[in-house]
Formats: sequence, C-alpha cells, structure tokens
Amino acid sequence: MKLTSRHGKPAFTLIELMAVITIIVILAALVVAGLGFVTERQAKEKARVQIALLTKGLEEYKLDNGTYPISSNSQDGSGFSDDLYIALFYEGYEFAEQSKNGNAPDSWTKVVNGVTLPKATKIYLPDLDPTSSKQGWVDPVTGDNAVPPQATTIKDPWGNPYRYRSGKNAEGKAQSFSVNPEFDLWTSGKDSKTNTTNLNHKDAKDDIRNF
Repeated sequence: MKLTSRHGKPAFTLIELMAVITIIVILAALVVAGLGFVTERQAKEKARVQIALLTKGLEEYKLDNGTYPISSNSQDGSGFSDDLYIALFYEGYEFAEQSKNGNAPDSWTKVVNGVTLPKATKIYLPDLDPTSSKQGWVDPVTGDNAVPPQATTIKDPWGNPYRYRSGKNAEGKAQSFSVNPEFDLWTSGKDSKTNTTNLNHKDAKDDIRNF
C-alpha cells in the first residue's frame, strides 16, 4: 500500500500578516496625508482668488464713492467682514430695490462716526449674493422668495471671517494700526489666528494678506 502525501499551500504566519497590515496602514496614511496637502493647497488658492475679488470690488467702490469702506482703528481687523458685504453688495441691492419703477431715493447716505458718507448705488461684487453665491463664502439663503439679508459674514475657505481695516477713518485721517494707506485685507488661515504686529509670529505664518 502506497501512502501519498498532500502538499498544501503554506499559510501566512502571524508575523507575515502583521507585516502586511502594517504596510497597508502606512500606505493609507500616506494617501490621507497627500489628500490633506492637496485640500489645503486648494483652500489657499481659493483664498487668494477671493481676496483678489474683494480687492477689485473695493477699488471700484473707492472710485465711485471717494473712500473705501470705513472701519475703526482695529489691530486685528476682526468684526468688519459684514461691513464689506454691506458696502460691496447690500447697499447696491437695496438701492436697486428702492429705485424700482423710477422711484430712486432722494437721499442715499449713511453716518459713520459722525461723518455723513454716500452709500453705494450699485453692486460691486455680485458673488456676495447669498441667494446665488458661487464662492460659498456667505451663508446661503434659499427658497422661492429668498432675499439677501441686510448683513452677513464673508468667510474664508476655512470658515473664518475675512479681516479688514481701512487705512483712514471717516474724517480722512490715517489709522495707526493700518499698514497700507488704502486698506488691509487678509485671512487668518487654517489656524484662525493672526498677528499683525509681528508678521513672523507663529500665529501669522499661514495668514494670506495684502500687506
């Protein structure tokens, strides 16, 4: 009687399985890290595009109204994102609404720090419209009868408000914290922190700014 032996395929040892799992985990981590890098690079590029759009709108606003939107003498530039929305979009929208049927307002001004200044009579940045914004930088307003709110925050790609400060106050005097004589405009970046007195500070490292 002949005995035949069976030669099956050798099984993986525990050490070999652990090695394979480790390699898979490392490869997955590299893929995730790569995706994160690409996402962050895209966010930075989008922020640069948005700052360019806001800058263009601000320059056109200045040409028509004689001044840039006024802010207080702010060190960190926070709290004025809504003012940019009002100046570059809502005032023009409101003027158009009130001017329907040829009934333009007799007086179209505002008082800033005791100084009477003109309000915008046209929309300088249509992309700020919350009912149809393609930039995704304002909270959307939806519905058949949706209308833009009187104020809303303009946010950077990381969800933080854009920062702004005018170079001059309502009386036309230079503001001590402003770097540019026209205006300072920037995003505090992914970490949402900023430092405008020391641009080499760690809180300012990922800022994207015009100064």
